[in-house]
Amino acid sequence: MLKALPVVVAVALFVYCLIDSIQADESRVRNLPRLLWMVVIVAVPVVGPVAWLVAGRPLWQPPWHATQEPTRPLAPDDDPDFLASIHASDTRHEEMLAEWEAQLRERERRLREHESDDPPDLGR
Repeated sequence: MLKALPVVVAVALFVYCLIDSIQADESRVRNLPRLLWMVVIVAVPVVGPVAWLVAGRPLWQPPWHATQEPTRPLAPDDDPDFLASIHASDTRHEEMLAEWEAQLRERERRLREHESDDPPDLGR
């Protein structure tokens, strides 16, 4: 069982480094071109993958270390277009409400006029 451990570690290291080198951004790979690093990883067992990890792998940068501005706002309340659409929607609703209130006032006025035109019903 212990005799197989170095082989398992070497294979796991080989697979990890090969996949990592394939997925690495070509412009950020250090010291050699990415394709040459893949050849070194495959051709030189154990030493090739370790060399990739030490000398070829792009240096890790935290996600907030972006080199460019985000292409879109992070939250809806940071998006000026979204806020403008909400304001336009609110304005439209306010106008509709004002129109409905005016229509209601007009109906009530007509009802009052109609009631004043009719003679009162004295129960006869």
